[in-house]
Amino acid sequence: MEIEELRALLALGEHRHVTEAATALGLSQPTLSRLLARIESEVEARLFERDARGAHPNPLGELTLAAARDIVDRYDRLRRDLSGLLDPEAGTVRLAFLDSMATSLVPRILHDVRRRAPRMRIELRQEPGHEMLRDLASGVSELAVTAGPPQGPYGWIALQRQRLVLIVPPGHRLASRRNARLADVAGEDFVTIPGGFGFRELVDDLFAAAGVVPRVAFEIGDLATVEGLVGTGLGVALVPSQFAGASGTVGLPVSAPGAERVVGLTWRADRTLGPAAARFRDLVGQAGPYETLR
Repeated sequence: MEIEELRALLALGEHRHVTEAATALGLSQPTLSRLLARIESEVEARLFERDARGAHPNPLGELTLAAARDIVDRYDRLRRDLSGLLDPEAGTVRLAFLDSMATSLVPRILHDVRRRAPRMRIELRQEPGHEMLRDLASGVSELAVTAGPPQGPYGWIALQRQRLVLIVPPGHRLASRRNARLADVAGEDFVTIPGGFGFRELVDDLFAAAGVVPRVAFEIGDLATVEGLVGTGLGVALVPSQFAGASGTVGLPVSAPGAERVVGLTWRADRTLGPAAARFRDLVGQAGPYETLR
């Protein structure tokens, strides 16, 4: 049975008269009678008893009407939910972002988007870069704020350049310097995030280019915690400039080419974004780029 046939059945159950139900549906009486006969043939049971007073559901008919009502209600609810999700102004956007963006760039992006699209609903996922790419591939996320344009079938809007600084504890021998070289901390304990993270790859590449092998003492997958460990004197670290100073650390500009990370919005370019996600992407593109963090 099709949805419209179920609606006709419900109308007959409400009016209990073929002619009245047909009028309400905009059908002829013979058309509705044939439809009812087809439904009863399909379920192999008589559902309505006809007499001079009209058509009345029997117990099997009441059971069928209850099921039809449930199916039609679910179908109508599905259509409403889909309509809401697909509304570019009020639909749902699934956005993933790096942990290190949680207190800086992402809140500014969300503020700008909500100002232009206040009814848009945004589901947030905070996770490492490799997990974001996995979720973009599976469709769990539609958009992601990540560092560097990913390789593969991805679109990309660069939003911000973040300068990297060497952070040292207060009172450290380098704390009074205006800048530092990576070679200056070659023999010191180094705090960083674990391998497998995109930021760790950037840090390793910078040290390799400087001909330095850092002595990694602590690894933790959160840059705010990295800064906190440095603040207690457990080592030094290389972090985006916005993390310097939270625990009293001193941030020193690094004299090394490429000591920055570029953060942007990415999505799978080999599939069509939903209307709300496309609207979000366009709004972010209009609001950015955001100023470089020095």
